[in-house]
Amino acid sequence: MAHEPRIDYRVNAETILRDTPGVREAVTRATTHFDGSRERAYGEVDETALRDWAAGLRRHVLANLERYLLQAEERLTANGVEVHWADDAEDALAILETLVQRHEVRRVVKGKSMLSEEIGTNAALEGLGVEVFETDLGEYIIQLAHEHPSHIIAPAIHRSVEDIAAQFETQLGTAPNADPDALAAAARARLREAFLTADMGITGANFVAADSGTVALVENEGNIRISTSVPRVHVAFVGIEKVVPRLADLGGLLPLISRAATGQRLGNYVSLISGPRRADEPHGPEAVHVIFVDNGRSALLDDPEQGEALACIRCGACLNTCPVFRQTGGHPYQWAYSGPIGAVLAPALLGLERAWMLPQASTLCGACEDVCPVRIPLPRMLVTWRQRAAAAGYGFAGEAMAVKAYRWMAARPGLFHRATRLVGGPLGQALGSAPVLREWTRYRDLPGADDDGRDET
Repeated sequence: MAHEPRIDYRVNAETILRDTPGVREAVTRATTHFDGSRERAYGEVDETALRDWAAGLRRHVLANLERYLLQAEERLTANGVEVHWADDAEDALAILETLVQRHEVRRVVKGKSMLSEEIGTNAALEGLGVEVFETDLGEYIIQLAHEHPSHIIAPAIHRSVEDIAAQFETQLGTAPNADPDALAAAARARLREAFLTADMGITGANFVAADSGTVALVENEGNIRISTSVPRVHVAFVGIEKVVPRLADLGGLLPLISRAATGQRLGNYVSLISGPRRADEPHGPEAVHVIFVDNGRSALLDDPEQGEALACIRCGACLNTCPVFRQTGGHPYQWAYSGPIGAVLAPALLGLERAWMLPQASTLCGACEDVCPVRIPLPRMLVTWRQRAAAAGYGFAGEAMAVKAYRWMAARPGLFHRATRLVGGPLGQALGSAPVLREWTRYRDLPGADDDGRDET
C-alpha cells in the first residue's frame, strides 16, 4: 500500500467544509436523529444483556473463525452454492470477472455492500464493459453524482433534499424542487427496468450462518431482495469475519443491528438465502456464488491489540455519535469505512503509512465505545494506532516537541496557571500561530486572560 497516496484528513475535511455548504448541518441532523432513535430502541430491551451476549458471540467467532468458515463452506456447497475464496481485492475481482464471463453478464444490479466498495467492484465491472446499477436509493444518488458513500448505512447522509432535487432535475428530468416522494419515484422508475433486465445481482452479507449455510441480509427498501431473486445469477461478497455459528444466532443479531443502526426493532426486509432456485420453485436465481474475502482481515485478526475490530457488525452507531464525524461526514476519510471504526480499520487494511492520520481525527471522548453494540474498545485502539504512528515516525510537524513542552509545563501547576492567564494577550496571539495550536485556533479562540475560572483559594 506504500505506493498509494496518504489520506490527509485535515486537508480533506477543510475542503469538504469549504466546497459543500450545509454538509455539517445535514450530517449532524441525520446522525443526531439516528442516535436518538438508537437510545429509544435500546430502552425497549435489556440493553446490557443483549450487548454482552452479542459481544461474547462475536469474540467466540473470531477465536474459532477457521472452524466456522469451513463449516459454512460445507453447508453452502451442500445447498448448491458455489463458494470461492479471495486473499485480497485483486483475487476477489478476478473471481468476479470469471463469473461475468461464464454467465455472459452484461448488466448488474447491486444491493448496498460496503465490502464491494472496499474492493472497487463498480470500477472493475465498468472496465469489463458491464453496466452497473446501485439499487439502494442513497447509493444510486451518489453513483449518479460520481461520489463514494459518506456513511455505512446512509450513503448520501451529507446531501440535502434540495441538492438531490437539483441533481435529479438534471439527470432524471424531475421537476425543480421535487419532494422526496417524487425523487424516490423517479429513481424507482429508472431502476425497475434495470432489475428486470439484469443478468447478475451482487450483494454483501450481514451474516452467514455456518450450521445451515444461510446468507442473511437486512434492509429497508426491498432492493436487495429483488437483486437476489430476479437476476439469474446472485453473487454475495462476504468478509470472512461475517460468519456466525448458528442460524438461531440471527434471532438476536438482526434486531440488534437494526436497533443500533436506525432505532428500528427490525429492518423492513430480512432475506435468508440458502441456495439457488430449486426445480419446483418458480422464482430465484439459477446460480448463487459466495465469495469469502480476506483482504487483510487474517493479519488484523492476528493483531492482539486491534483484532477485536473484526467483531464489528457494521451498524454505524459509532459514526452517529462521533462529534468529529458529525462535522464533515465520511468523505474526508477517503475510504469505504469512516468514523471511529474506519479510523481503526484503515491503518490495518490500507497500511499505517497511508492511513496514520485517520486515528488522529478523534477527540477520544469514548462515545463510540459507549454505543457499540458489540463493545469494541475503539478509543483504546485509536490510541494504539497513534502510538504506532509515532513510533514509525509519522506525525504533524512540531507535534512531538509541542507535546513535550506541554507535558513539562503541566507538571508544574504554578507555572501552568500563570501561562494560561497570559494566553489572552499578545503571548496568546503568538501561541495561536504555533504549529500545533494553529489548527486549533483556525476555528476557535484561545481563552481570555480571565477565562480560566480557577479558584485562587
